[in-house]
Amino acid sequence: MDISSLANAASNMAAANTASAASMLTLRKALDLQAQNAATLLQALPQPASSNPPNLGNLIDVRA
Repeated sequence: MDISSLANAASNMAAANTASAASMLTLRKALDLQAQNAATLLQALPQPASSNPPNLGNLIDVRA
């Protein structure tokens, strides 16, 4: 291999690493935005009315 092909390969690898890092940063930002939107939607849900007696649902058998 000559020097120019090695330099070209190194340059291509550096460009690929930079593109990969940029893609990962974009993905992380998109996931953060989705998590923030999901949290906002969950907070916007109305609270359920508590018209049931306080002992209702305390003795549920979950074994089948």
